[in-house]
Amino acid sequence: PHVVFFLADDLGWGDVGFHGSEIKTPQIDRLAAAGARLEQFYVQPVCSPTRAALLTGRNPHAVGMACITEFANGERNSRGGMRSEAGTVADYLRAAGYSTAAIGKWHLTPMTEMSPAAPSTHWPTGRGFDHFYGFMGGETNPWAPELFRDRERLKLPPTRADGSPLHSEVDLTDRAISFIGEQRATNPRQPFFLYLAFSAGHAPHQAPPEYLEKWRGKFDRGWDIAREETLARQKQLGLVPADTVLPPRNPGVKAWADLPADERRLYARYYETFAAFVEHTDAQFGRLLDYLDRAGLADNTLLVVASDNGASPEGGPEGMWNEVRLFTTDSFDEAADGLKHVSDFGSSRAYPTYPTGWTMAGNTPFRRTKGTTHEGGSRVPLLMRWPARIAADTTVRSQFHDVVDLLPTILEAAGTTAPKSLDGRVQPPLAGTSMAYTWREPAAPSRRTTQYVEIYGHRAIYENGWKAVTNHAPGTPFANDTWELYDLAHDWNETRDLAKTQPEKLAELLAAWEREAKAHDVYPLDDRRGARELLLQIGRAHV
Repeated sequence: PHVVFFLADDLGWGDVGFHGSEIKTPQIDRLAAAGARLEQFYVQPVCSPTRAALLTGRNPHAVGMACITEFANGERNSRGGMRSEAGTVADYLRAAGYSTAAIGKWHLTPMTEMSPAAPSTHWPTGRGFDHFYGFMGGETNPWAPELFRDRERLKLPPTRADGSPLHSEVDLTDRAISFIGEQRATNPRQPFFLYLAFSAGHAPHQAPPEYLEKWRGKFDRGWDIAREETLARQKQLGLVPADTVLPPRNPGVKAWADLPADERRLYARYYETFAAFVEHTDAQFGRLLDYLDRAGLADNTLLVVASDNGASPEGGPEGMWNEVRLFTTDSFDEAADGLKHVSDFGSSRAYPTYPTGWTMAGNTPFRRTKGTTHEGGSRVPLLMRWPARIAADTTVRSQFHDVVDLLPTILEAAGTTAPKSLDGRVQPPLAGTSMAYTWREPAAPSRRTTQYVEIYGHRAIYENGWKAVTNHAPGTPFANDTWELYDLAHDWNETRDLAKTQPEKLAELLAAWEREAKAHDVYPLDDRRGARELLLQIGRAHV
């Protein structure tokens, strides 16, 4: 098959229509009705580790990507780039005869090599992709993106024929369609692999005016009611058990009813802007789907859709009209400043991201957020459609799987395997397990039983339906962390901590954590995110 992998950014489990969201995602939803949906699918809690695991089929620490590239510390497990000996899915598919392209966000290159003059080792074109068009860092401005074509930095952002700005998601979709069209025109028998990584819904949230207008007033009732309504729809859809209850509000999130009227108006506008951004991106993805249909390619194309982590808390309790403030040491009255700029949200005159109350709503029904190891950080939607091999049904598949399982799944679909050696490099063993069996056997037992997660000292281990998790306080001894224990088979969204009543089970899972951590280079742990952020700020100030 041809393979198209579509990766969204910072999209929570409850941020898509087929998961009960109020946000309109009809194009993604139509895939949900025509393929396989895995509802217990996990990624890493932040973007670079997820992308490294996705592309290599190995755990992120084992390939040197313990955290985002900007915070790499030089340890073996944190180099800011994927270990060169670990091949990628693009390497393996290209060796099997595929044409390969990466379009959109990369975020897997060390900051010291973020230059066309640097070696290609950690660039897309050095990691198995014939072509690259997109942005190299963790985010970009959709109205004025910083773009590269292969290794060349483009001097000007894309524009329409009249000179007006062209939204980056439109441009990236155009490039994706062009890649497929040109490849089919020159070598129609050759299969292609397209890795398409949009910026939505990562900050800044920006969308055309006609999309912004559609959402005016739609979130005035606030995040508490929105979360309750999303859970009700999830129950109606059969996605969650009928007895599922919402966990308490995330730390720092206030009750909507307790907010002043001006803040409610401001915070509702933040989420209107996010919803417009996501809906606009969904429409661009729909353009790609329509092209595959028109070109007669849809039937034999494996389409995979996922998010890189849960909804983001980076806007803080009050949101930010200019998210760049996240990287400064200055303090601001965000609510007062946001109100001054609220009319600019979604345009090139603002760089907004929403308050953490909406993060909580976007992750319904889970606890916590991106950047943590609770369910809200790493449990995301996953869709796979391949009409020639996957029967169209609405069965909710409940097998436990992880992002490392995507590479083996794609290789099995392509009828190839990871070679023992690639360009003279002995290949480390894969950590993933193919999910292709779920296409034929929706109710089959899961072939993955265990998976660890770690980010900035926060840790979790899943094994056979149980999960142990700890939220680490930076600068405190790891040995002092309090671990929680959840029976996910009967407590779907971590509402009943059993650590005190089942200490033997907790000890069993902590032993599994140690085993997995040592096997995949998780140690040494590093909780100095705050220190690294400060270094980043100082570095930018000097630049």
